Amino acid sequence: MHLTLTRTETLSSEELRERLASDPRQAARTILSAARDGVTEAQTLLGQILLDGQGIEQDAALARTWFQIAAERGDAMARNMLGRCLEQGWGGLIDLPGAASHFRMAAAAGLDWGMYNFAGLLATGRGVQRDQHQAMALYLRAAQLGHAKSMNLVGRYYEEGITVEPDSKVAFAWYRRSAEAGDFRGQFSLAAVLAAKGEVDEAVHWLEQALAGGNLNFLRASRASLAEAAEPRIQALALPYYQRAAELGDDSDREALQEYLLIAHR
Repeated sequence: MHLTLTRTETLSSEELRERLASDPRQAARTILSAARDGVTEAQTLLGQILLDGQGIEQDAALARTWFQIAAERGDAMARNMLGRCLEQGWGGLIDLPGAASHFRMAAAAGLDWGMYNFAGLLATGRGVQRDQHQAMALYLRAAQLGHAKSMNLVGRYYEEGITVEPDSKVAFAWYRRSAEAGDFRGQFSLAAVLAAKGEVDEAVHWLEQALAGGNLNFLRASRASLAEAAEPRIQALALPYYQRAAELGDDSDREALQEYLLIAHR
């Protein structure tokens, strides 16, 4: 994507990310100016940096407003992000049916993130009637577009035989694609299969990659299973998972680390 920020300046997405990293305040001012001038892509970006507090004071309610403006101008990512605001309650009340509606429109516009997020609601029956077949179809479409998180979930559907015949080889292939595309959950899924096959060195490699990129919820969900692993080299990775969660999390994560250390040293 190339974004025209002023009458004379056009930046690629990569160049804009570099500006946000090196001088977030100046980049935010440029984005704000372009958004006020009616540049739709800038309006979406403004919503994102307001949501993140990147170079500008965090304001989720205002972010939601800018996503709404850009969505009404036809921007699929803004439509998707408006859905996320409604799903998570960022900047206002939670509205799951409203979120589903926006995700559906973003998916219909061909956006992989819209497909992924709408599939997530369909798979769990939040805001819409539960429909695993439609969820799988959307995950597959997004995965075929290169969406790494959807690749991992397609793998899970094949591994567990959800709406499809179980196929461990197909699942493994999707896990590997997801892992290589950078999704930490895909990396963890691939590592689990590799460990079961006895390919411990590669499993450890992917678990380390997942640790480096994983968010707090992932770390919390993964650390105990690593602690219970039979393979010593995999079990040893539980400690850095607990430590990283303690760095990112709250008192409960620090208490979990202390409890793990006490048990590990008995």
